[in-house]
Amino acid sequence: MLPQASKRVPLLLLISAPSGAGKTTLCYNLLNQVQGLTRAITCTTRPPRKGEINGQDYYFLDETTFINHVKNGDFIEHAVVYGHHYGVLRSELISKLSSGYDVLLNVDVQGAATIREKARTDPTLSRVLVTIFMCPPSLAELERRIKNRGTDSEQVIHLRLNQAKNEMTRWVEFDYLLISGTMEEDVQRVIAIMQAERMRTSRIKSLEL
Repeated sequence: MLPQASKRVPLLLLISAPSGAGKTTLCYNLLNQVQGLTRAITCTTRPPRKGEINGQDYYFLDETTFINHVKNGDFIEHAVVYGHHYGVLRSELISKLSSGYDVLLNVDVQGAATIREKARTDPTLSRVLVTIFMCPPSLAELERRIKNRGTDSEQVIHLRLNQAKNEMTRWVEFDYLLISGTMEEDVQRVIAIMQAERMRTSRIKSLEL
């Protein structure tokens, strides 16, 4: 009889990509299709939009509380976007991982670098972290996807493409490179990565014979 792995270690799945590559849609589909996968809820100082619920969409914090978290080193990653603070609490990740959930992080390349650096000195995060860089098959395809969204001017598209060129050189910093195909292909490839990572001996706590 083959041994069965027990008490598996959940995964902290980090996905990054250039803007317009389809990362947000991929994460949405993963959350809908992968059982036991949940997202990390981000803290922010921006006011709630209509219909947003504290603790479900975001954790809405005042600036003083947010800054205190920064000073205490509570965030694994934080940034200022359009004048508002955003960050992911380590306690948010640990709580969900301890409950047996796989946790999905959708971050930019710089945020991914910050989290990898934190994981180097945090054995708990290091053991569960899996990083994936999602890359369009070509810059021409990325340009097509951005233009199809119909939300950016030609100037903004040009800036996004230049930024994407720089970001795409950093794929070597990640555990896996996912060359984007159809959305279903992308979802299945991420699921395959998760299945492979679960079979790593370093992630298995014990065996039942």
